[in-house]
Amino acid sequence: MDKIKNTKTFMRIVHRYLGYFMAGIMTVYAVSGVLLVYRDTGFLKQEKKYEKVFAKNLDEKKLQKEIKIKGFEVEKTENGIMYFKDGTYNSATGEAKYTKKELPFVLNKMTQLHKSQSKDTLSPLNTFFGISLFFFVISSFWMFNVKSKAFKRGMYYTAAGLVLAIILVFI
Repeated sequence: MDKIKNTKTFMRIVHRYLGYFMAGIMTVYAVSGVLLVYRDTGFLKQEKKYEKVFAKNLDEKKLQKEIKIKGFEVEKTENGIMYFKDGTYNSATGEAKYTKKELPFVLNKMTQLHKSQSKDTLSPLNTFFGISLFFFVISSFWMFNVKSKAFKRGMYYTAAGLVLAIILVFI
């Protein structure tokens, strides 16, 4: 490993090797982030048919909880059968037949990683990833000499990026 002489050298070395280490997970987060932007569309989703038996006589809210379809709404009820977009539920037997559009297995797992919560087993990975990204932001300021043209130009880009981020947050 390189010799660490000062803070600048330390930041550059850690930035480099942490970047190599994080390349795989950054790829996963980049792909899943793009997929999440288009989660309300059918982009890359495949239609899956389900036939499940739930408890009998469920009301609309309980059925929605079981089926887990966003924007679920019963369109009509006839003879104990609830009709909703892409499916039916027989309240007498508890049988539900419906279709859902879902991402393929691997892409779905990637997006679930991206959306994890503190109770999930992979939340420490997400925390590590966030801290690493923050380190990349901070350490990038040690890549060039403060008096160099590249650093001064970089400060303008930093300011522009910050202003753009603030504007986008409040739009």
